[in-house]
Amino acid sequence: MGTTRRAVTPAMMTDRYELTQLEAALLDGTADQPAVFELFTRSLKPGRGYGVLAGLDRFLDALDGFSYTEEELAFLEEVGAIGPAARAYLTGWRFTGDISGYREGDLFFAHSPVLTVECSFGDGLLLETLVLSIFNHDSAVASAAARMATAAAGRPMIEMGSRRTEESAAISAARAAYLVGFESTSNLAAGFLHGIPTSGTAAHAFTLAHDTEAAAFDSQLAALGLGTTLLVDTYDIEAGIVHAVEAARRLGAVGPGAIRIDSGDLDVVVHAARRQLDALGAWETKIVVTSDLDEFSIEELSAAPVDVYGVGTSVATGSGHPTVGFVYKLVSVASEGTTDQHPVAKRSSGKASVGGLKSAWREYDAHGTISAERFVVTDELDHDRPGALQVRLVVDGRRVAHSSIDAIRAHHQHAKAGLDEVDLGLKVSEPRISAAPA
Repeated sequence: MGTTRRAVTPAMMTDRYELTQLEAALLDGTADQPAVFELFTRSLKPGRGYGVLAGLDRFLDALDGFSYTEEELAFLEEVGAIGPAARAYLTGWRFTGDISGYREGDLFFAHSPVLTVECSFGDGLLLETLVLSIFNHDSAVASAAARMATAAAGRPMIEMGSRRTEESAAISAARAAYLVGFESTSNLAAGFLHGIPTSGTAAHAFTLAHDTEAAAFDSQLAALGLGTTLLVDTYDIEAGIVHAVEAARRLGAVGPGAIRIDSGDLDVVVHAARRQLDALGAWETKIVVTSDLDEFSIEELSAAPVDVYGVGTSVATGSGHPTVGFVYKLVSVASEGTTDQHPVAKRSSGKASVGGLKSAWREYDAHGTISAERFVVTDELDHDRPGALQVRLVVDGRRVAHSSIDAIRAHHQHAKAGLDEVDLGLKVSEPRISAAPA
């Protein structure tokens, strides 16, 4: 023990009790019983009218690589997480069931059955932690970022949250934000892995490293060109803007491509900066604002002459809600010795759920606005029903769904267009739409 290893397979990204339960289920015979597991949230976070599903493509990629190495199995046996029965079961294991779910980028509400896993009880146990960790994180980021996109009202946003979260989470956060409307990310790994446009400005340290602010701007423009963004609030914003414009004019331009402001009363400062730039003849110079922005501060700046928002901490952490509260529950299982399933559900106070396999669809009014989301408990999912939300993702263990990042972005915009102003608003006290039985 105490050995540090470099990497693990997705199958090891789980909680110990998943495997100890599996060992017990193999010994008592329930592991092979047909079952259905479901991913849903019991309620939306306070003040939010909808959530956005993200992480589906990442989960399906992880499922493709979900198997145990001999070294991992030896470790699990050594620490007592598995015994002989589970060791034999997990050797060469691959998922062979069916998975259906909402499309990535789609909206969800309380009790929306966003992912349905049909498999043996034992196989379903193995996926729980991976499902929850991916979907809870990515959907939290996407749900917050979608609200920021609403507040930005078409103005570009840069995702800049890498330094406010763990390094791998930063990559998935950048992806989730891009899916719902952010234009670019500062994270180069996300750009490399997912094809997301990358962008960046400069840090105060760069200015401080030079003898004068003017020298720093001259250096940045010489290296990066006139289209770069100059950070003007290291010392004094008004003087910084003068230095930025003068530096651009030394290269024959009327002004730099953009300036960034990262401090002060942004509403006041941005208006003053725009007036100053225009008075200096730098009408084309854009204003980028940062400084701990979230959906509420972005909305407060809606009347200010902001051209681009840079958002860091709040997008990477779900703007106060780092999880959307997804739970992964057994909703149907066959009795011992049979293949006929029956619904099962928790009935404990505050955590009651609806048992059974659920087929979900959405209803719209004459204006194309979502009027209701409904589900019915059934023996088989109806993927072809008008307004059906669930699509086939995995059939007999084989992935059948693939979506490009651009297609996911387009689907999200289409889904979001079905919301009315109440759902889009940032001051909703209670969600108006909720999934409900037909």
